[in-house]
Amino acid sequence: MGNGVRDLRSALKLLEGMPGQLIETAVPVRAEAELAGVYRYVGAGGTVKRPTTVDGPAMMFHRIEGMPGARVLIGLLASRKRVAAFFDCTELELPKRIYECVNNPIPPVVVQGPAECQEMVYRVEEPGFDLRKLVPAPTNTPIDAGPFITMGMCYATHPDTGVSDVTIHRICLQGKDKMSIFLMPGSRHIGAMADRASELNQPLPISISIGVDPAIEILSCFEPPTTPLGFNELSIAGALRGEAVKLVPCVSIKENAIANAEYVIEGVITPGVMISEDQYSHTGYAMPEFPGYNGPASSECRQIEVKAVTMRKHPIMQTCIGPSEEHVNMAGLPTEASIYGMIEKAMPGRLTGIYAHRSGGGKYMAVLQFRKRDHTDEGRQRQAALLAFSAFPELKHIILVDEDVDIFDTNDVLWAMNTRFQGDKDIITIPGVRCHPLDPSSSPDYSESIWEKGISCKTIFDCTVPFALKDRFKRAPFMEVDPNKWVQERKE
Repeated sequence: MGNGVRDLRSALKLLEGMPGQLIETAVPVRAEAELAGVYRYVGAGGTVKRPTTVDGPAMMFHRIEGMPGARVLIGLLASRKRVAAFFDCTELELPKRIYECVNNPIPPVVVQGPAECQEMVYRVEEPGFDLRKLVPAPTNTPIDAGPFITMGMCYATHPDTGVSDVTIHRICLQGKDKMSIFLMPGSRHIGAMADRASELNQPLPISISIGVDPAIEILSCFEPPTTPLGFNELSIAGALRGEAVKLVPCVSIKENAIANAEYVIEGVITPGVMISEDQYSHTGYAMPEFPGYNGPASSECRQIEVKAVTMRKHPIMQTCIGPSEEHVNMAGLPTEASIYGMIEKAMPGRLTGIYAHRSGGGKYMAVLQFRKRDHTDEGRQRQAALLAFSAFPELKHIILVDEDVDIFDTNDVLWAMNTRFQGDKDIITIPGVRCHPLDPSSSPDYSESIWEKGISCKTIFDCTVPFALKDRFKRAPFMEVDPNKWVQERKE
């Protein structure tokens, strides 16, 4: 790709040519809740409590109270416009571009160190080692379990197969040399690796790389069935950049890390040990999760014993707000690509656009723009929705619209619902299907139709015009003009 982005610093350099996409401040800020509180108003968006700013700039804090020299970046991916710039394509092209990379992976390569991420090395056995003083991990709210690493690329290797993988998990600092990692049962590959290592009573080496190429941060969020167990998502990022992601051997464990990361935390997952995220804060909460609510603290987190921290000179700590637009893009773009790929294989050319809507955190709701070419396509739009549920099992709601509807404009989508939808004929429900346990309505307490937490009623809202009635639903035909002449005159 020709935009020159290969790591976090080159991504920030690209933003220098995009006015209004990055702001910086030297005003001191506390990492404990205040930093996230500021960014809530600047650009968090997503499902964050209103008021908040949608599609605001990324923000760099250069002075963190109590941590001289530390700087923290937040919101880098909290704009689809910025993500498209990092991926060197248009916003509408993102799902197709990403899925093409899934089909043409370039595996990562290991280079010999020391690499950029190892310009400074701190080992646990050294006097005064304290993870909390080395890594400026913020909290999102005053009731978080503790400081969280929210943008850590976790890299580990299966103890049986030797196959490696990268995923993102919430990681809480639990002391000077301990962390907790939440591995949701049955969800991601490193969870399966940790389970197997525990069965063998072996520690699982793991590296957590923070501050990397935005392509790695987004493309590591793919889930099965698009990327099954054994598929290394770093190979998708390699395909996007046209060259392999470089890894470097860790300095204290037998594992690799992303060579140009800003920070790397090296450690091992302790076999058979489960700890509570809020074992010291006792708040009962972990951190705000993507649905917009405070997630409950898990009492079944794995423990990571930290062995070393390495970093670049003058490193940049990267973080995000759990329910922010940043999560929408990190989760939603792989969701969109997975759905696009599934539907395109089954019915080429019919799906003309897809958006994993911010109101669902990039997971719960998708808007599908579908083209009916002739009368035989009637009903295929609903087949497409069923395929979408198969491509991404955590999806809960699908809204189907025609190609004349702007899927990124919620008002336009709701216009289609108000003028091209009848509730008694255009709602399709599929009750009793596994969805996502963080949905607070997905509970037996909410509905007697739900017999276990995580079960939902998946719903399709078909807001497409029946093919036979297309001529009756043409939008008002305004004259096509170039408005710049009049707009410029008005500004003058």
